[in-house]
Amino acid sequence: MAHEVDDELLLRGAEQIDGLATEAERAGRRHRDIGEVTRRMFEEDIPDRAPVVHFEECFVSGPWNPLGIGIEVVRDGEAAVAQIVLGTAFEGGPGMAHGGIVAALFDDVLGYLLTLHGIPGFTGELTVRSLRPTPVETPLTLRGWVVQRSGRRLHTAAQLHAGDELVASATAVFVELDAARLLAARA
Repeated sequence: MAHEVDDELLLRGAEQIDGLATEAERAGRRHRDIGEVTRRMFEEDIPDRAPVVHFEECFVSGPWNPLGIGIEVVRDGEAAVAQIVLGTAFEGGPGMAHGGIVAALFDDVLGYLLTLHGIPGFTGELTVRSLRPTPVETPLTLRGWVVQRSGRRLHTAAQLHAGDELVASATAVFVELDAARLLAARA
């Protein structure tokens, strides 16, 4: 994405990737054990400053997803913190991150709070406020925290900084799920 290449190189690359994709498809579809994912996400204690992993294929933070954003989230007390440099593949306008990518970063970092607190759930509402364009090719830091818990709702907030400059903020409400029902629905 960040290099000017001729059509011939792109065509050769596409042919090689098509061949590899055909081989990969012969292996069959992957199966994710929802019980194992649920146990790892909601039953294991995560030490302070340790990385937090949802699942390896996650679009935002999964290390196995070649199309993913690739953030790494760590526990910082009761907060979830991530640092990343977005490449030009995530541009919306020249030099600035696409708003959907920024929203995905917030959703993922705030979603890690569910893991930190052992609460299976889903995003019920996400509100992102852009204060200025989020730059690409610049170190970014996201920090999310719990504001309050109200019944099955977990109210959260986060900030995104480029260096010392606040570029965006977000609030989200997550809705708790019964883990047993989640497992039963996938059986």
